[in-house]
Amino acid sequence: MKLFIPDIAYIDPKILKYKESKKTIEYLEKLKVPIVNSKKVVIDSGSPEENYATAKKTVLFTTNGQKKLVSCKPSADYQFSLSSSCPANCEYCYLQTTQGEKPFMKIFLNIEEILENIQTYIETNMPSITSFECASITDPIALEHLSGNLKECIEFFGRSEKGRLRLVTKFDDVDSFLTLKHNKHTKFRFTLNTPYVIDNFEHNTSSFKERIGAVKKIAAAGYPIGFIIAPIMIYDNWRVEYKELFETLKIALADYNDEVSFELIQHRFTKAAKELIVQRFKNTKLDLDEEKRLLKWGPYGKFKYVYKKPESEDMKKYISELINNNFELAIIEYFT
Repeated sequence: MKLFIPDIAYIDPKILKYKESKKTIEYLEKLKVPIVNSKKVVIDSGSPEENYATAKKTVLFTTNGQKKLVSCKPSADYQFSLSSSCPANCEYCYLQTTQGEKPFMKIFLNIEEILENIQTYIETNMPSITSFECASITDPIALEHLSGNLKECIEFFGRSEKGRLRLVTKFDDVDSFLTLKHNKHTKFRFTLNTPYVIDNFEHNTSSFKERIGAVKKIAAAGYPIGFIIAPIMIYDNWRVEYKELFETLKIALADYNDEVSFELIQHRFTKAAKELIVQRFKNTKLDLDEEKRLLKWGPYGKFKYVYKKPESEDMKKYISELINNNFELAIIEYFT
């Protein structure tokens, strides 16, 4: 997949004291990306739909001053951010309702300070291992070429005795990580789905074939591997296509002999998300029929619509059987 190139880059003046900023600015200039020296991003494209589209091509390079990290269960002990938002346009994304009308991307260039803060959490939790998730509000692979942040993170955790890193991606630009000394301390997870779901709802992401290619590279490089199968959808021919997904994945991992984890998430939506989705994606094929769903109280204080219990239980049973039939060392971490 072609690398994401922003239409415009804003440079917060406070990043200029960090060594990473010079390299990033030179790269942006080489790409001929227009640069605005300002910490204030201005997006006024007219309609909400146009503002959303413009934001998805806009990047602010700034710093992350967050010191208190929040829990990230069940994925990890804590989460931290190298960036926020991402260039993908996934119609169902749960971030639709959390990042506002103009979800432009932020890339944080104070990587040394971010890692120093992580180190304090590792030391406080000694002698136990402390795990961290860096992809809760972003896709770090999609933006890595603009900063190099993730490479530094992986090397940092590779040297760490008690720190572990987890990330997840829908992108295939993984070549820069293949020769790093990761010491199996970074777990790569790939969000996978059927070609129907990817092609119809995951715009500006790597294709199914491209992701499988990236999986094979990361596996060959010896990283721990996992998969988020999400959002699992019921549609015509869904059983056949999910069966083909796991059969293809089994072939890709034929030479991988370590444990493989799976996180299973059924499609869900909130009423607020539905309103934004139909506004931003006027011809969406997403099934957003509330009458066909079960209203469930979510962990973040919102009701969400999930599949009704018979469909949900059937989905869980069927996908779990596919996984266990294809992978001897599979761990299904959860279904939700």
